[in-house]
Amino acid sequence: KWEQDDDPPSAIIIGCTHSGFLNGNLTDDILKAYTLNLTRLLGPIERLTSKKSKVLWRLQDGVNEDKLSEEWKNVANDDIYKLNQAAKEVFSHSSVQVWESSHLIANGLPNIGDGYKLGPLALRHNVQILLNMYCNDYMNYNDGTCCSSPETYTTLQIVTYAIFGVCLTLAIGMILRRWILHLGGHTVYMPLSQNTSSSATIPSDISAAIYAIASLGLIMAYFYLCDRTNFFMKENKYYSEFSFWIPVGYVFALGLFFTEDSRFTKVLHRDQTDELKGWMLVVILIYYMTGADRVLPIHMHIKVLISAFLFIAGYNHFTYMWQTGNSGIVRFFQVMFRTNFITVVLCFCMNRPYQFYYFVPLMSFWICMVYFLLSLPPHITSQSIDNNGYHFLYLVLKFVGFLSVITVLYMSEVFFERIFVTRPWKALFVTIDDDIHEWWYQWKLDRYTITYGMIFAAIFHIAQKHNVFDDNNHGNLFSRQVSLTVTLTATIGVGFYTTFTFFCKNKLECEEIHSYVVFIPIIGYVVLRNISGILRTRYSTFFAWFGQISLELFICQYHIWLAADRHGVLVLLPGFPTLNMIITSFIFVCASHEVHRLTQVLLPFAVPNDWKLALRNFVLFLIILIPIAHHDGMF
Repeated sequence: KWEQDDDPPSAIIIGCTHSGFLNGNLTDDILKAYTLNLTRLLGPIERLTSKKSKVLWRLQDGVNEDKLSEEWKNVANDDIYKLNQAAKEVFSHSSVQVWESSHLIANGLPNIGDGYKLGPLALRHNVQILLNMYCNDYMNYNDGTCCSSPETYTTLQIVTYAIFGVCLTLAIGMILRRWILHLGGHTVYMPLSQNTSSSATIPSDISAAIYAIASLGLIMAYFYLCDRTNFFMKENKYYSEFSFWIPVGYVFALGLFFTEDSRFTKVLHRDQTDELKGWMLVVILIYYMTGADRVLPIHMHIKVLISAFLFIAGYNHFTYMWQTGNSGIVRFFQVMFRTNFITVVLCFCMNRPYQFYYFVPLMSFWICMVYFLLSLPPHITSQSIDNNGYHFLYLVLKFVGFLSVITVLYMSEVFFERIFVTRPWKALFVTIDDDIHEWWYQWKLDRYTITYGMIFAAIFHIAQKHNVFDDNNHGNLFSRQVSLTVTLTATIGVGFYTTFTFFCKNKLECEEIHSYVVFIPIIGYVVLRNISGILRTRYSTFFAWFGQISLELFICQYHIWLAADRHGVLVLLPGFPTLNMIITSFIFVCASHEVHRLTQVLLPFAVPNDWKLALRNFVLFLIILIPIAHHDGMF
């Protein structure tokens, strides 16, 4: 009947055994007859598939022979295996898709009491797989399971990988040339730069950039293979208390084991901030890997860790300008390049919008706002405060004005959307579905956080200037009595937020309050970490190493550690989850470290120390973006 229809069913699921199946005693003659009958089905099935129908052959599920009733007692799993093998051999070279996962699910999950029917969980998994197969090509379902088709590549991806291919070819050619010269007895000399000026221009040896881009191209090819093809499997996340807390405890034990004395004594010195970023990032990665977002207290503590990155950014940028007064364009472009380089490359290579990597747009936006605020005249620095007491008032007015603008934007979501959906910068703030709500959610959650960091830095440095404490030595910041009081206050602050996460009722309520109180646990931790000279001058080299590549780890996890747009987990070794996690984690960390190194190599080429050359390169980058923006409808 279906063969004659002009519009047959989109998906047909079939499966059968033989007429004497319940009697058992599967002989060779019966198996041959069964195979012959399946072969006769190939013709009608091929005619159906030519009309765009999907035909799935469902393998027979195994049975629990100990629970079978009298009617089914002659059915043996060995006979079922032989029938399934015959079906796979017949349909192996046809357009029929053999549905093997259903058979595997049935064998891995318990059936109900009669021994041959699927249980509710197995049925639910089977239905989910069927829905994925039929629907995932037409909807953005937040799921890590199969069965969507690989995305089609775009013109931008072709051009990007072509550039990588050209650089890879040039790099191989240069390596071969050097090797041939070496075999011929020639010595290859590397020229040294004669320019001793601090205003260095683009490095003269362009080969370093070619090697770096070629290496990056190979890494991006691996990214594409993992998350834009079906070459490797993906699986869903499954949370349990064990799967989250055991890795957290293990990495903290490692972190405490690898501790050393720092050469710095300052509060929030470089080693300490690297350590802070490192352990926070590791916990965030475990959170995403295990799908722990369903547990509200864990979810809210992770939000604090993400906010802490913004808080530290506000503190560091204010401190830098306070101490140096340097608000030059070169410094700004260097920070923005380090923050955005790998994200922009991934947008080109993986066909994802900028907002997909939400943390980088959020960080970049607030960095721009910080530079704009602190660059507004009058420039307020440590030196200017000494020369002009009114600069205290100017600083307060800057913070009040900044917070007021943020509050006005927050009070009107419509006004907020009108600003950020304005072309041409709309593409920076919308998701793949052309939706601004993800940006609104992330922005309002941490709308005050970077300002908290700047205010804390201002209070800290002003207090330091007036000798409220001294962090130039290995001693405690305060006297014994004051230290105990401050420590108790900081502990109460951290405990307050933890208690709050257990008592708030839902995510919406928690996140609404979070924006106003997030500075309490962050400052509490900073105080507890620095008030003692012993704690302040020691740090974990293990966590500090991860902290140095924290941005790359945060971004690269989307494609080569997690999968399916971070909704699933990448599977390189099916059937061995622990070993698979070790292998994928090792590759992921190595790739992130290499991306960090390549970013440092390419930085002087992209952002020279001469502001004119840096501005020229920025204009060239904008020119490159114009055809891309036009293609995406930004103009």
